[in-house]
Amino acid sequence: MPPLLEVKDLHTEFRTGAGVVRAVDGISYTVEGGETVAIVGESGSGKSVGALSILRLIPDPPGRITGGQILFGGTDLLGLSDAEMREVRGRDIGMVFQEPMTSLNPVLTIGRQITETLEQHQGADRAAAGSRALELLSMVGIADPARRLKQYPHQLSGGMRQRVMIAIALACSPKLIIADEPTTALDVTIQAQILELMKSLTLKLGVAQIVITHNLGVVARYASRVNVMYAGRIVEAGSADAIYHDPRHPYTMALLRSVPRLDQPRRARLDPVEGQPPDLTRLDGGCAFRPRCRFAVAQCAAAQPPLAPVGDGGHLSACFRSAELATIQDVAMRDGPAREVAA
Repeated sequence: MPPLLEVKDLHTEFRTGAGVVRAVDGISYTVEGGETVAIVGESGSGKSVGALSILRLIPDPPGRITGGQILFGGTDLLGLSDAEMREVRGRDIGMVFQEPMTSLNPVLTIGRQITETLEQHQGADRAAAGSRALELLSMVGIADPARRLKQYPHQLSGGMRQRVMIAIALACSPKLIIADEPTTALDVTIQAQILELMKSLTLKLGVAQIVITHNLGVVARYASRVNVMYAGRIVEAGSADAIYHDPRHPYTMALLRSVPRLDQPRRARLDPVEGQPPDLTRLDGGCAFRPRCRFAVAQCAAAQPPLAPVGDGGHLSACFRSAELATIQDVAMRDGPAREVAA
């Protein structure tokens, strides 16, 4: 049986005054029905652009999807007309955006923003849509839903607005939800509540989910598979267990080492990822991560390493030294962050 979603060699670029930015540069991955897949990386790595490409929400100009396929239920979304794509958005694929205050319409009530989706995609009348909206707000844990339906976004807290966004995404019982940094603007306690809510609802309803995040704690708890992105490419992919316990790309290792861990001895300082993400208009033919990499060798400047198998269970890494990293990282973790491992 084919996967629910299959992204094949997707390319998305933006034309700017400084040159062409290849924000998504040939990524490929799948999402099975009912599973949660995480896409991880720093700001500017291409995570959100890849998600918006799936829904064909890239503004043109300056952006455009220049190649690849996005197969959803066997249908290539890139081959659909604009009208057909509008039917897919909301009905078959829901989206939870980063900042609900800029995603919700400030001049429409919460109830109208939910019922509009139901009327558009399911042909529901006002009474049926209102009843479903009430049910959805209850489902996402909003108290006194009948009163909240009549309120406007500015009258709700950040956590409640994000719950409304989740209700809108679930309104038409989609097969897939894309959650783009769904907890960015929320405090830690509310973040945990929103993530637990999304996990419980997707399990209960059997909905597949793509979670886009830079928070590795989210990955550990909520995702079954992980794609790590850097400079528009997937540099490592595999199960959450493989990514956490046996990372095979220096970037993944650096992300993990920069996060405080309760199961490791207390250290005087964290070990941050040194340097800055690259300028995507000035990439050369080598590995984009090598200026920040502790393990770079001459080969890394000569060519881009392919995303290749490094173990069982579909674990992939785009690094010329991935076979050595299992030993190298043991030494690095034992001797602490101050020691540089010679290339």
